[in-house]
Amino acid sequence: MEAVIEEKKLSRKDQRKILKEKKKKAKSLMEQYHPMTRKEKFKNLLREIWAHRVFYIMLVPSFILLLIFAYKPMYGIVLAFKKYSPRLGILGSKWVGFQNFETLFAMEGFWSAFKNTIVLNLLKLVFGFPASILLALMINAIHNKFFKNAIQTVVYLPHFISWVVVSGLIFSLLNERTGSLHRLLTSFGLNLHVFSDGKQFLTLLVISDIWKEVGWGAIIYLAALSGVSADLYEAAEIDGASIWQKIQYIDIPSLIPTAMMVFILDCGKMLASDTNKALVMQTPGNIPTSDIIGVYVYNVGLGSGQFSYTAAIGLFINIINFILIVSVNQLSKRMTDVGLF
Repeated sequence: MEAVIEEKKLSRKDQRKILKEKKKKAKSLMEQYHPMTRKEKFKNLLREIWAHRVFYIMLVPSFILLLIFAYKPMYGIVLAFKKYSPRLGILGSKWVGFQNFETLFAMEGFWSAFKNTIVLNLLKLVFGFPASILLALMINAIHNKFFKNAIQTVVYLPHFISWVVVSGLIFSLLNERTGSLHRLLTSFGLNLHVFSDGKQFLTLLVISDIWKEVGWGAIIYLAALSGVSADLYEAAEIDGASIWQKIQYIDIPSLIPTAMMVFILDCGKMLASDTNKALVMQTPGNIPTSDIIGVYVYNVGLGSGQFSYTAAIGLFINIINFILIVSVNQLSKRMTDVGLF
């Protein structure tokens, strides 16, 4: 009786919430003791789709584009198992089985490009991944709104600059004869030959990539931090917590799920290669370092016309990337309970 009187005192909004929660509990109990059949599950799915039909209709154009430009061209995978001839076409070309893969594993040039790609992406992951997190934490700690927006704009802009423009700037600044930055750095006793020395060129690639993408990478972390309740920061201030303690006990734990997802995706791109960057910055002196998989495929595929061989390379790389992303995802789920699937 008392419970009924208390429910009457509640507002209609609160009563609806309570009723909704009771329905959910009743539904979960029903599912626990009376598991739904496949037919019932399918009916529930159809009800859910119909209830949110507007959102599903909005997804249709994207789904169509994905089918046309992502899934339809996948039939070209068969090129990896054929001796492709433009005259005969994909279906008419001779089937050679795993011959292209045997050629791939026997080629020294491929393994050299494979090693360069792995080293470059590992360095980008080791230094670039935490750089975006650190930048997001620093921007989040700024309280002046105008200064915060100005900093965000400045660090986001490099992402939209073409690698052709960036490489032009790098060549002009670090030119051994006329480069102003080269002169400044050599005046401090540094022996710079960034376009002819392999190790120095690799360092230049990593630093330029971090400079260009660190701001863009920080966006997702700033979005995660914006979802942190302001009450946590207020409570921390009342307790006399310093900025570092707020970062350590509020910001970093809030970023772990997002950071792990980004880390999984980055590991899945371990053999991806930014061909544009490597091509425009390549010189005869740095070819042993700048010859990554993308450049190798470009030279062999378009330069020599070995389309089947390059298709085999693409398939091999995608299989390894898939294995990496699944493995890291499973490891992440075991360690942090965070995963993509």
